[in-house]
Amino acid sequence: MTRTLSSRTRPAPAPARPRRPGLDVGLLVALASAAAFGTSGPFSKALLGAGWTAGSVVLLRVTGAALILLVPALLAMRGRWHRMLDNLPRIVVFGLAAVAGCQVAYVNAVQHLSVGVALLLEYLAVVLVALWVWLRTGIAPNRLTWLGMVASVAGLVLVLDLAGHSPPAVVGVAWGLLAAVGLAVYFLVAAADADGLPPVALAAFGMVVAAVALAGLGLTGLLPMTFSAAPVLVGGLAIPSWLAVTELAAIAAALAYLLGTVAARRLGAGVASFVGLTEVLFAVLFAWLLLGELPAPVQLAGGALIIGGVLAVRRGGEGAL
Repeated sequence: MTRTLSSRTRPAPAPARPRRPGLDVGLLVALASAAAFGTSGPFSKALLGAGWTAGSVVLLRVTGAALILLVPALLAMRGRWHRMLDNLPRIVVFGLAAVAGCQVAYVNAVQHLSVGVALLLEYLAVVLVALWVWLRTGIAPNRLTWLGMVASVAGLVLVLDLAGHSPPAVVGVAWGLLAAVGLAVYFLVAAADADGLPPVALAAFGMVVAAVALAGLGLTGLLPMTFSAAPVLVGGLAIPSWLAVTELAAIAAALAYLLGTVAARRLGAGVASFVGLTEVLFAVLFAWLLLGELPAPVQLAGGALIIGGVLAVRRGGEGAL
């Protein structure tokens, strides 16, 4: 006669792997942030082509974003203004380094380098974040995370199609590395525990700090600023310059930074920084749609590597980064 296992002798079922819906939602939010950031290329290029300087574009982009985010930030801070005071150093660092410093450094980099080389240097921030978290926690990234890092950086090289470029200028490289530091600060500060400070408040007040800093640079002449009311060309259509500025402020800055801050809180700095690499892919796609710049096969292959790298880091988990 066959014996039946009792409840006492029956092996206990293996514990179910906990689901992490926050990570999946955070991944989608991070991709949306990268897409929003990616729209800045065509509209910025259109304004520069109409006689604007990089300083004027950055100033209006950041100032407009600050004004857009300020109202929801004020509403979110009702009854907890002490949280802003507690996080004031974090807000100042975010505004000066992650917003103003990063953008000013990148603008100076592209004056000496091609846009592709400058962007590649800026996204070395991904490596800086991984190394910083490794040094701070003592936990080395696992193999899958390292594989994702290598694949993502290799994909960036292919997407930017750097083959055949002349050696970059040392001054431009220095500015590009400073931009990478600013971008790394963005991911790290956005992901850190803000002790009750809402993401919209961090983004909004950081933008205010950045706008004041950029205005000061403009008034002192350290950051040249030229404006123009002439129409700009986007996607073969002539649109008012104010419309291009509005897109940069509302989509490429306010929405992008807000979503990026929310995503970094959910994913952590390491994973969020890797997903941010997809900004390059989105930028290429928007340039194709709005400027008619069709990606080459090597760029499409690079995009596949970037996506594969991001997925590898996502599977690697936050524990390694």
